Amino acid sequence: MTADLTAILTAIRNIAIIAHVDHGKTSLVDQLLIQSGTMKHMEDATLIMDSNDQEKERWITIYAKNTSIRREWTVINIIDTPWHADFSSEVERVLRMVDTVLLVVDAYEGPMPQTKFVLKKSLELGIRPLVVINKIDKPTARPDRVVDQLFDLFFALGATNEQADFKVIYTSARDWFACMETDQVEEAAKNPTMKPLFDFILKNVTPAEDKSDMLFRMQVTNLAYDDYVGRLWVWRIREGTVKVWDNVVVFNNEGQKRKAKISKLYTTLGVQKQEVQQWVCGDIVIIAWIGDIYVWETIGAEWIEPYPALQIDEPTLRMDFCVNDSPFAWREWKYVTSRNIMERLEKEMETNVWLRIEPQAWWNRCTVSWRWELHLSVLIETMRREWFELQVSAPQVIMKKDGGKTQEPIEQVVVTVEESFAWTVIEMLAQRKWMMQDMQTENGMTTLIFDVPTRGLLGFRADFILETKWEWILYSSFSHYDDYKWDIQKRVNWSLISGFAWKSMRYSIWKLQDRWTIFVEPATELYEWMIVWESAKPGDMSVNLTKNKQQSNMRTSWNDENMLLQPIKKLTLEDALSYIGQDEYVEVTPESIRIRKIHLKETDRKSAGKRG
Repeated sequence: MTADLTAILTAIRNIAIIAHVDHGKTSLVDQLLIQSGTMKHMEDATLIMDSNDQEKERWITIYAKNTSIRREWTVINIIDTPWHADFSSEVERVLRMVDTVLLVVDAYEGPMPQTKFVLKKSLELGIRPLVVINKIDKPTARPDRVVDQLFDLFFALGATNEQADFKVIYTSARDWFACMETDQVEEAAKNPTMKPLFDFILKNVTPAEDKSDMLFRMQVTNLAYDDYVGRLWVWRIREGTVKVWDNVVVFNNEGQKRKAKISKLYTTLGVQKQEVQQWVCGDIVIIAWIGDIYVWETIGAEWIEPYPALQIDEPTLRMDFCVNDSPFAWREWKYVTSRNIMERLEKEMETNVWLRIEPQAWWNRCTVSWRWELHLSVLIETMRREWFELQVSAPQVIMKKDGGKTQEPIEQVVVTVEESFAWTVIEMLAQRKWMMQDMQTENGMTTLIFDVPTRGLLGFRADFILETKWEWILYSSFSHYDDYKWDIQKRVNWSLISGFAWKSMRYSIWKLQDRWTIFVEPATELYEWMIVWESAKPGDMSVNLTKNKQQSNMRTSWNDENMLLQPIKKLTLEDALSYIGQDEYVEVTPESIRIRKIHLKETDRKSAGKRG
């Protein structure tokens, strides 16, 4: 332990940063890291905390991450939280580790759906948020209007008078400055610095309470993994202190206890872990090599009382993960066996508390259950990049039985689109049996609120994006379980299937392209019953894409140069998962995404048809 222990004990601040998508949360963390001097060598870096490749590509924060900066004699622990609703469990766990939150809001857009969701969770936990009005440099910024909207929102969400009396600061993460008043913006932009924001945090965030004289006690709130030391547990020390090689007791959620030993302790500085020998009350610490510990378990000294157990919501979706058995299997392989896939999924369970795995009677598959659609696609894409080869079925909603009735999960969905698209969206959603609860239009943007069965969301986003030309915001959160009411048609189009195994020919694609949506490019290798196109006609159809133009000595007015092809719809993993039906698989390899029928043989298809 350093000689600064006494100072640190009274100078720890724990904060989380929450915001809606693209309101500047992660960029703001970048500036705090850089301008504090914690990461001087990364002045030109952006999205420092979004270290995962998919986070950078998707422009979203997927995993909650904690960092710390030093400001004079103060330690400021900062947790960057995911904004996407699919990762709301990460947000809820983070909020239980901090003393306050910085609520980052766009100076023009104001509070948005995700803002409301996370803010409500914060208020319910008794947290008093601090408000950061970001992007104050926008020509369209309207900070006074946004503050009024936030005030109304706080009371609408049940805030106390103390919580609604929030403090406000104005920032531009892009231009590196902060100021306390709107009339200081121009001056602050001339001499950019985040010092006012640091001072704002130190003044308004209550230091972590010092309970170091009590018995050591803390509750696991997050999990992580390190390739060298294995599973990691992230938590905040609420009472007492802890050091390496301490003997501790772990209480599970049923109150049963078991013994364990602390082997390694880490803290963070910037994005790096630093090993320490002892750590103190009030700080956020990372512990390794203590055995199997799970989220919400209590760890501490022998005679402590465990914290109340908190339940993890059950998964709502499931899909089969299978060994790839297509004719092109094992071409790009590195990890392809059922053992490889199971070991990788079991590793994933060490950090993802919602994941469930059920091995099936068939040797080559298992059922994976999770909370949201994006969860599953992120996991599959991660495995693909790690050189796994597999195939997956269409996502299915997990139903419940209550009093003999089938119940299904219901989501509250908030859609924001340009006013000109509103009725197109309403008509589109009505076909999926969405139930409108509210509709409001302001400044040319229409916000629609729906209750919809989770079934009605599967495969919806891709069509929605095309209809609204990317001018949209869609947010969903689990609401409740309700009785199963009606069937929902996932897709209206059928599949065109390759009837022959060979390479697709430009001539065949050109001859058929006016009638159907194309999935494959010329010279793509095909196998029988691989799905190649989307058909508007009912019923699956077999086509021959391997037929080439007959060669002759006669010249015609149309030749190869005139065989112009329409743009090919090259499927992404999300597109494929959204498209497939219950009798289809997505074949996922390190280099390819293909769609196929589950049964590739005629006899198997007939047998499956008889079984329904």
